[in-house]
Amino acid sequence: MTELGDLAIRLAALPPSLGPVRLVAVDGHAGSGKTSFADKLAAELGGAPVVHLDDLATHEEPFGWTGRLHDQVLAPFARGEDATYPVYDWERHRFGEPCTVPAAPVVLVEGVGAGRRAVRPVLAHLVWMELDAASANARGLLRDGPELAAFWQSWIRAERAHFTADPSRPHADVTVDGITGRIVGCTHGEPASPS
Repeated sequence: MTELGDLAIRLAALPPSLGPVRLVAVDGHAGSGKTSFADKLAAELGGAPVVHLDDLATHEEPFGWTGRLHDQVLAPFARGEDATYPVYDWERHRFGEPCTVPAAPVVLVEGVGAGRRAVRPVLAHLVWMELDAASANARGLLRDGPELAAFWQSWIRAERAHFTADPSRPHADVTVDGITGRIVGCTHGEPASPS
């Protein structure tokens, strides 16, 4: 059994946290490997759906998605219904076509702030991608290219302010090494690492 396989089994065995759904957050700094890890974990869970917070955030409100997440995703799941929400188009700066996410036994929500205070009460499990902010942000900037450098500078300030006011890491159930993808262990009771 692989570490990821073991984690998938443990997640599937948890009691539902939101209607029939076991909602699992994958949080960490931008560029820490959240999307890649969530995709691998979703596959290990037999194709579990993934809600990407980049689809709910906007240029104007990079962390102002809590209301949209609640109304369009969490409230339907609580009723046992599928979630449908318009996906933000980062090139056109507006919401576009809708996406439907089924109220599956396990649903992953991934993105910076996925484990924020407003979401934690309905989470079955919180995964933190362990990679320091500077390394994660450098990786993200390299991935996105120099044409997005100005956006990244603005993003880094917004992310720093978010995690200062509402840190997720101290509440994580497990951490995952953002470089190797290895599951490191439990974080409960550990202090938040400096960003």
